[in-house]
Amino acid sequence: MVAAMARLRAAGVPDPARDARVLLAHAASVDAARVTLIAPEDIAPEIAERYDNLVSLRAVRVPVSQLIGAREFYGRAFDISRDVLDPRPETETLVEAALSEPFDTVLDLGVGSGCILVTLLAECTDASGVGIDISEAACLHASANAARHDVAGRAVILQSDWFGAVDGRYDLIVSNPPYLAASEMQEVQPELRDHEPRLALTDEHDGLSAYRVIAAEAQGYLKAQGRVMVEIGWKQGPSVRDIFTAQGWGEVSILPDLGGHDRVVSASKPG
Repeated sequence: MVAAMARLRAAGVPDPARDARVLLAHAASVDAARVTLIAPEDIAPEIAERYDNLVSLRAVRVPVSQLIGAREFYGRAFDISRDVLDPRPETETLVEAALSEPFDTVLDLGVGSGCILVTLLAECTDASGVGIDISEAACLHASANAARHDVAGRAVILQSDWFGAVDGRYDLIVSNPPYLAASEMQEVQPELRDHEPRLALTDEHDGLSAYRVIAAEAQGYLKAQGRVMVEIGWKQGPSVRDIFTAQGWGEVSILPDLGGHDRVVSASKPG
């Protein structure tokens, strides 16, 4: 594992010790907490080969979640591949905000892996929801994760370009849309730029296109006292707030994440 850490460190991987430990645990099919108990001489050749392959892929910045096929989010494991965004801790801010008030129905725009929708339904056992995504592969992932966490009976997953296939009205609309500007894509970590779906990262424009669509159309899909909550980039708070305000939304507010950065814009249906 020391040699693996050195390879990952030389490749610029942010936390080589953690990643080396997690990958060895996956290769050996043991809990990560027990990896330090494995002596090098006890590692079978086939495990060593598997581990070496995993480390080689991590060294070219393939995300750990894709290598092990899963990622923890809000206390649950979600199936992950390069077809969906890797769920990130910052997105839990959106989940916490959504859970701050009761709801019976929820619409998730750009459902991806399903981590937001599935978490909300798992936490609110009487609620039901719809998740949409333009990507067929993402829809399959979301459906699989809904089944994995026993909410499939309360979740409908649809392939749709934003509101195109959506019917009805909801208490809550949530979204973690593509919010990186095209000009930012060369600046992000290789894990994102080279190994996650570009369609879910950037609108190939200024990073605000999805918010314009949601602000313009979401009122037609909300109930009278409904709320919309969207994740944002940490510099986008004022711009996204202004987009919603210009469309006549009420009580538009910016919510911070645990690091103090702007992370969620929340708005209510006026009147």
